[in-house]
Amino acid sequence: MRTALVALPAFCLLLLTDGPAGGQPAPPPKDAGQTMLTVFLRHDQSKTLGEIRAHLEREGFFQKFPPPGTEVVSWYVMMGVGQVVTLRFPPEKLREVNLALEQSAWGAFRTDFYPTYDYRQIAESERKKAR
Repeated sequence: MRTALVALPAFCLLLLTDGPAGGQPAPPPKDAGQTMLTVFLRHDQSKTLGEIRAHLEREGFFQKFPPPGTEVVSWYVMMGVGQVVTLRFPPEKLREVNLALEQSAWGAFRTDFYPTYDYRQIAESERKKAR
């Protein structure tokens, strides 16, 4: 699973980008060797916000998550869902990210994980071509 998680963003990026002219390989992306992961922290709606916050404080959520060596790319609150966090980190940190959530978020949130890659430059390029 870990290999698939690491390979998926790179594979998708290769499929969606055009290499330079002359058949030369495209340069590696600026975050080569990094994995991105989006985590949905879905609120346990059977609990009040005060109960959720108390749980997070008791379990040390903000001390444990995100673990050292991970970069927070974005962290949003989605009304009716909870929080959505996108992280960037070396693949070998995946276990630490998972453990930090298991040890501190479970009980306050249900968690969903999605391998993620940055599509912004590709989309902007495609929009420019379409104009």
